[in-house]
This record gives sequence, structure tokens and C-alpha cells, in this order.
Amino acid sequence: MFRPVEVSTILWLAVVWVLLWDDLTWGNIAGGLIIGLVVSQLMPLPRIEFKGHVRIRYLIALLSRFLADLISASFQVALQAFKFGTVPRGAIIGVKLRSESDLYLTITAELSCLVPGSIVIEADQVSGTLYLHILDLEQYGGEDKVRQDVWNLEARVMRALASRDELDRAGIPLHRGDPVPDRRAATKLQSTTELRVETRTSTADAQNPTGGQETQ
Repeated sequence: MFRPVEVSTILWLAVVWVLLWDDLTWGNIAGGLIIGLVVSQLMPLPRIEFKGHVRIRYLIALLSRFLADLISASFQVALQAFKFGTVPRGAIIGVKLRSESDLYLTITAELSCLVPGSIVIEADQVSGTLYLHILDLEQYGGEDKVRQDVWNLEARVMRALASRDELDRAGIPLHRGDPVPDRRAATKLQSTTELRVETRTSTADAQNPTGGQETQ
């Protein structure tokens, strides 16, 4: 059975195919479209549900801080190259994120990779942990600063994109200065709500065993 056609995915794969051939011809374009269609049908990417809420103010703050970190880290890495006779002490640091969403984990990992001096070498989806390689741990400020910077980045990402419920379950306040939400209370509330929905559904099914169809 055929899956729904994702035009954007097919077009992107076609562009990649033409770039790989380095020759813009009608044959390569047609071949890229065909390959994109086959790949999207046989090897579809998993869907990531987005239940968040885009906040323009925090999105601008996220991008502005990212650009500032990008420029600052670029100068620091450039200066590191001129420190002759010194060998930077690199390290691999594991940081467990607070969010349970693969989407925010991916965005946090990608933004961390784009800043010079640090790169994510592994993202553990099950435990929600990012493993980062730091070029010079001493110059960076130590393990605690690495973890705090990643947590701050995660908080900026979630404030810009996450729903209020996702923020509460992650224990991240929407506004700075607000009290930190109780993660256990938010999780318990979600579990109670899901249990009520399941109970209502089970009760409705028990009262109507025919599945809503009238018997004659």
C-alpha cells in the first residue's frame, strides 16, 4: 500500500541527487524525483509530533543568543590555534536533558554542534542524553559550565517552541524569575488525565457493547 506523498521530501532528495551528479540536466532532475519518490515510499522517516507553541519573542532571543555564541566561540577557537606549545585538553561530557521530546533533543543537539569548540558525538534517544566533545575543557570553564550551557540552551529552545505542559513536565519556567514547576506534579497530572480518558472510554464501550451500531 502506498504512503502519502511528501512533496517537500521528494524535492529535497531530488536537489541532493542533482548536486551529487554536479550536472543540471532534465535527466538528472527526473532521476532525482523518481529516486526521491522511491526512497520516501520504501524508507520513510519517522514522524515527530509537534505539540508546542511558537513564541516569537523567545524565538528571536534564541536566535540572537545563538549568533552571539557562534561569534564568540569562533574567536576563541581561532585564538586557540595561535597558542603554540600548548595542547588543549579535550573531554567528552554527557548531559542529560530535561525534556522527553525527540524534537527538542534534536534541535538542542544541532545548535550545540554549530557552535565551534563543541560537537555532539552521540545522542541517546532512550535516556535523553547528549554526549559532547569539548575542544578545551579548561578554557571552556569545566564540566559544570558545559552542562549548564547545554541546559540553558535547552531552556531557550523550549521557551521558544514548547507548550506550557511540556515546559512544566521538564521543570522549566516559561519566564525567568518564575518558580520552577514541579516535574513530578506535572507528570502525575498528565497520568491522571490519561487515566480518566481511558476510564471514560472503557465505560462508554461497556455501556454500548455493539460499538454504536443499532441491532435490529
